[in-house]
Amino acid sequence: MTTAGTPPTPGTGPLSGVRVVELAGIGPGPFAAMLLADLGADVVRVDRPGGADLALDPACDITNRNKRSLVVDLKAPDGPARVLDLAERADILIEGYRPGVAERLGIGPGDCHARNPRLVYGRMTGWGQDGPLAQRAGHDVAYIAVTGTLGMIGRPDEPPAVPANLLGDYAGGSLYLVVGVLAALHHARATGTGQVVDAAIVDGTAHLSAMIHGMLAAGSWQDRRAANLLDGGCPYYGTYETADGRYMAVGALEGKFYAEFLSLLGLDDLASARTDWARWGELRDRIAAAFRTRTRDEWTAVFAGSDACVAPVLTLREAPDHPHLAARGTFTDQGGITQPAPAPRFSATPTAVRTGPARPGADTAAVVLDWGIPAHPTDDPDDLVTDGG
Repeated sequence: MTTAGTPPTPGTGPLSGVRVVELAGIGPGPFAAMLLADLGADVVRVDRPGGADLALDPACDITNRNKRSLVVDLKAPDGPARVLDLAERADILIEGYRPGVAERLGIGPGDCHARNPRLVYGRMTGWGQDGPLAQRAGHDVAYIAVTGTLGMIGRPDEPPAVPANLLGDYAGGSLYLVVGVLAALHHARATGTGQVVDAAIVDGTAHLSAMIHGMLAAGSWQDRRAANLLDGGCPYYGTYETADGRYMAVGALEGKFYAEFLSLLGLDDLASARTDWARWGELRDRIAAAFRTRTRDEWTAVFAGSDACVAPVLTLREAPDHPHLAARGTFTDQGGITQPAPAPRFSATPTAVRTGPARPGADTAAVVLDWGIPAHPTDDPDDLVTDGG
């Protein structure tokens, strides 16, 4: 017998055999679950009827790739019981509600651990499970604002630049949740005891700035934008416009790389300006003027094969065709959608984009069979088909 929907792919990725329940949400929770799915986990996404606010077309929502989906109305009388049936058979559960919501629905950590003491219960929020703002709504830009990291980004004479939702949602949120639940899974398998992982975007984003705080304490970082070595304040670590209105990125920090950079730019006379802050204004102006004399592609050719640490600033659509990224297969195509390939890479347990985005409810029957959970009266029996065997 075969099933409709998407069966799990055994032996794919280092997390093959790990079962994950994802309670549908937006932002960092789905991305964290996608990363676990990319690594080989069997991720079942519990979608809500009607979908979530701000949701993409399900066919294009890459964060739902490599997953399976069933639809559960958590406000229906039997809705929480269906989630608990899944939690009983899972290794990890991920939810991104405001603090207390899961408890009120009857699917909080206490409810789940009563059924499965080994479960790792991952909680993804912006503000965290406690603190004065824990019950407040928010989004990435507000979370990173209070950590001091947003204030570091951009030109000193302009408002801070918003780094999409990469810094907060995904770096400070999703990646820390994944690290947390995998560490807790290791502990659970060693001891038989699960736990709650409180992943807050404010905590993770603050943690990302650890080195900067060390430099601040040492007096080697100024607490203002574009005044430091790594924030665009340094003339040889930043971006410059080219003749065609595009940009080149420069990261020639070390002395030997700086010397090669100046040589290829034709500015050897500025060698002594590297460590002379009083000349940084002159250095920046000369570098900017030089870059404006050629197009981005012309400069790319000039710096090709060098250790000057210079690269073209590409758009999202251009990036997959960059020769290095193309050679490594950094991007892949699945179902007509160009997307980043799973990362990182493993020598013994390679990962892959096994399936496209899960369609809400499309895998209900397959999950019921594979996970051994009770079927629901509304489950469509036509989702089960025979293979003639």
